[in-house]
Parts: sequence; structure tokens; C-alpha cells
Amino acid sequence: MGALLEISGLSVEARQGGGWVEIVHGASVAIHPGEVVAFIGESGAGKTTLALSALGFNRSGTRFSGGSVHFDGIDVLALDRKARRDLRGRSVAYVAQSAAAALNPSITIGDQISESLRIHRIATAQGARERARALLALLDLPDPDRLAGRYPQQTSGGQQQRIMTAIAMSCGPKLLVLDEPTTALDVTTQIEVLKAIKDAIADQKAAAIYISHDLAVVAQIASRIIVLRRGSLVEQGPADEIIRAPRHEYTRALLSAVKVIPEIGRIGAGRGGAEPKRPVLSVQNVAAGYLKPALGRPLPRQSMVVQDISLHMAPGETLALVGESGSGKSTLARVIAGLLPAAEGDVVLDGKVLGRRVGDRTKEQLRRVQIVFQSPEQALNPRQRIGTAIGRALHFYFGTRAAERAGRIAELLNLVGLPAAFAEKFPDELSGGERQRVAIARALAAKPDIILCDEFLSALDTVVAAKVLQLMADLRDSQGVGYVFISHDLATVATIADRVAVMYAGRIVEIGRTADIFRAPNHPYTSLLIRSVPELRTDWLEETIGDRPVKAPDARAAKIAPGPGCPFRGRCALALPGVCEQTPPAIDLGDGHRLYCHRSVETLSAPQD
Repeated sequence: MGALLEISGLSVEARQGGGWVEIVHGASVAIHPGEVVAFIGESGAGKTTLALSALGFNRSGTRFSGGSVHFDGIDVLALDRKARRDLRGRSVAYVAQSAAAALNPSITIGDQISESLRIHRIATAQGARERARALLALLDLPDPDRLAGRYPQQTSGGQQQRIMTAIAMSCGPKLLVLDEPTTALDVTTQIEVLKAIKDAIADQKAAAIYISHDLAVVAQIASRIIVLRRGSLVEQGPADEIIRAPRHEYTRALLSAVKVIPEIGRIGAGRGGAEPKRPVLSVQNVAAGYLKPALGRPLPRQSMVVQDISLHMAPGETLALVGESGSGKSTLARVIAGLLPAAEGDVVLDGKVLGRRVGDRTKEQLRRVQIVFQSPEQALNPRQRIGTAIGRALHFYFGTRAAERAGRIAELLNLVGLPAAFAEKFPDELSGGERQRVAIARALAAKPDIILCDEFLSALDTVVAAKVLQLMADLRDSQGVGYVFISHDLATVATIADRVAVMYAGRIVEIGRTADIFRAPNHPYTSLLIRSVPELRTDWLEETIGDRPVKAPDARAAKIAPGPGCPFRGRCALALPGVCEQTPPAIDLGDGHRLYCHRSVETLSAPQD
């Protein structure tokens, strides 16, 4: 069978200064029906630029300068604007790296999924609504009928990414371009969504380009891997062959940077980890939600996103928050930063209670606690040059004069692995990973004591992420910077965190030293998380999922946040009827290791079928 997509000698140029510079150098790729071809490489390697050529699309400030793109026999680059628009969505669909930036906040989820079906006149209004609900169910989203009527901002980051996948699949395209589609997903959701995508591609006899920094995920879904570096193809071949026996030195470097829990020899950062006696930061019995309470009334308990959270951090400590999307990790970070006022409880810095809102905190308190968000597209002003964004922090916190700012900006960009010339660029001229490094540099400009890291490595490739992690360690050792590290990447958490707090449905279910959590997880939910981390081998997903249905029957519907009982009881194989509806007791295992469960430690530590 002939190639569905054939890219031949494609060159792409980007505007730099007063001229044009080639960023993709004569690339040739052929993709056949049913194939899933992964594009891997560092940020700026040209992965997304090359993949978008399948849609005849070039990003702002770039142009096609040579070569051809043929899709299903059609010369894509020769099409006029209307013909390209007809191609997109119907025949070739794109899943963006940042769902939060791609989804329209003013249109309901159901209408956004149905839109392509209506535009391309594939289904009636009723048929489009039914297709939307079916896709939401396929991708394991809760209560599809109700969710279809909600807006994107009323869902978690992981749910938004699955909604984007549903939109792309709505018209049954022949080719999917998946740009980091599982970046925002927790590990338990990730394996279900990967299986759903894999099955949908097979059922529709479609093909896919899968762009990812997560090589363990690539191993589960790709039939073939193409390695790009600085706009050139350096290696390609069957996925298992590339993973087992990479030939190019650069491919070997990418694979060597991958961390998977079974291969970690030294778990934890090796800096102790018992709860501090004199914490620099304390969260004391915090509860918070997003609904506004009625005048003069407290926020109702059933609307709380986080409940009864207490944490303590030592100076220079790395405390990781892990758990599924919607577990409350980012909400807790926003409370600590003052971006969301706590409904109950306090955040304490060096013994002083912080104002619940940013406006109630001093400039010095704001400087000492910085946050780096998951999505740099939302955090950086698209109309502001990179140097201006970083320079504003220098001026605000330290009054740094303009003449002195340029040198410091260059130093900060160098710290995160970017050239000083990037100070003159705008955010849309950078890749996702480059934008995230800018956001990190801006946080470092304040010389904080604590950085709240909200999935801030998710947009970075393995090589750059390793460099940023080393930078974090260096700043911790030299300047005593501490981190609240929110991540779905448990392999990285196992490597860098001193302690780990496991959250589920807005509560902490287990907390302790990293080594204790990963070597001997006690809570059933902690065990589930760790078992769901992909391994760097091509048969792991099928082995883990087996022949069970893609949609876990009790997965999302059974999340129970309000009320006194264990929030995990609806999914727990060890749940005790009539008992787990009560508040679970704290079990103290020593050295600050606690879990909240009605079962005994002996029962929890016994092998489960």
C-alpha cells in the first residue's frame, strides 16, 4: 500500500533579524495507513514544524522554502486557503500541546467537539451531539452528558487534553498529528488514553504522527521512531529497534536521559526527609474551592477542591505533590501563592501567617514564594519580549536599573540553557520547551526561597529537563532554594524529591520520605500510581492493560471528595463496606511517614491479586 503522507525534501525557514534562517533541512518522511510514527528530539529540533506541514500549516514567522508535501495523493502546499481549511479537521487533525491555550473558554465542550462535524457537514446537529458524547465516554471522561454542557475552565488540565483529543477524532480523520497529547495526564489516566488513541487509530485504519518528549510513552504507541536534531533527521527505524539498539550518538543521549522507576538505583535526593521541626513553610488545615460563598456564609464543604491539608517544608527541601488530574495539587499551589484564597486554614512563612490573597502580602513575601505554571502560553504576555518579561521581575523586586538589567537577563537565560539573543524574541517565536525555560528564568529572577513548580517540566524534552533538574539541585545547594514539586512524572519525583505527599480527590492519603513511599507504598492508591508508570519497552502497555476495556468502569465516576469517608473507597479493592464511609485514621509509620486508611499495615503490605 502506498504512503498516506509523503514529505519530500522539505525545508522550512524562520525569520531572524532582517533575514531568513533554515530551521528544517530537506526532511523526507513517508507515513503509511495504520502507522504511528513518533517524532522525538530536543525542543527546537523541528518536530512540530515538520508535523504541521501535513496540514499545510506553517507557524508565524516561518515559511516553506523547498520540497513537497503530498497527503493521500494531494499536493498540500499547492492548495489554496479554502482547500487547506477543508483538509484540516476532516482528513488531517491536530491535537495541540497546550489544551488550555487551544480550547475556547466561551464555548461548551460539547459544542467544540461538534463544531468540525457541522463545519464539514458530516453530521446533523443531533448526530454531532451524540458523536461528542460517545468520544467523551471513549476517552474516559466523567458523566459525558453533563460534561458536554460545561466549559473548558471547569475541567482539570488532564481532562482538557482528552477533550482536545476528542475534538481531533470527531470527523474520523485519516491522519492525526498528536503534539504531546499525554503531557498533562497523570499516569493512571495516561495508560487508558494511550490505549484509546491506539485502538481508535487501528479501528479507523488511520495513521498518526506522535510528537513527544516522553520516550517511555513513545515506546507504547509508536510503530516507528524518527529522531530529529536541529532540523535534520538523524535516525529512524522500528520503535523496538531504536529503543533496544540506537545507532546514532544523539539517540543514545536521548534514551540515556530517560528515567523509569524500575531502573532507579538511588531513590530520593538523599537529604533526609523527616518532617521539619522548624519549617520555612507550613500549610495548616487548609481547605479551598473555586465557588464564591453566599454573602456572610462559609463555602459549603461539598464544593471544596482541597480539604484539611497540612504540610510542612524545611529550608531547601524538595516536597513533591503527586496524584491524578483533579486531585487538588495545582489548587493547593495556588493557595500557597495567594492566587486562590483559602476558605479555611493558614499558609505560614517563617512563622508569619501570609495574607490569603496576593494583594494582602508584602513585596518581600511575594518575592520569597514564586510559582512556575504548567502552561507557559498562559503565563507569558504574547506582546512582550522575553527580556521585558524577565526584566520586570528584576525591576519590581530589586529596582534594577535598565543599564544593569541586560547583563542579568543574559545570565538568567544562560542558567536555563537559552542564548542571550532570546531576550529580543516574542513568546510565539519559541517552542513550548523554550517558553517554559523562560518562565523558569523569570521565577529565578526574584531569587526566591521557595518555587512552586506546577508540572513545569512537562513541556521539556528529556535532555533539557535533566539540565533544569540539575539547575534546581545547584540552586538548592548554593542558595537554599526549596521546591514544591507538582508532577505526574513519578520517575523524576523518585529521583529528586526529599518527601512525597500523595493526593487524591483533594486530600492527602499518604506522605513520607521518598524512599519509603516508592520502595514500600502502603496506601492502595499510592500502589496504583506507581504500578502505572510506563516502562521503556514496547510491550508494557498491552501487558499492563491486557484485554480489559479501555474505560475503567469505576475510575472517574467513583471519585468521592465531599464527606468524611476515604475518597478512594469507590476504586479500592480493599474497601470495607460501612467502614470506609467514616474518616480514615492516620497510621504513623515513623520518620514522618503517615497514611490514612482503615486497613492494617499488615493487610496493606500483603501482595494483592
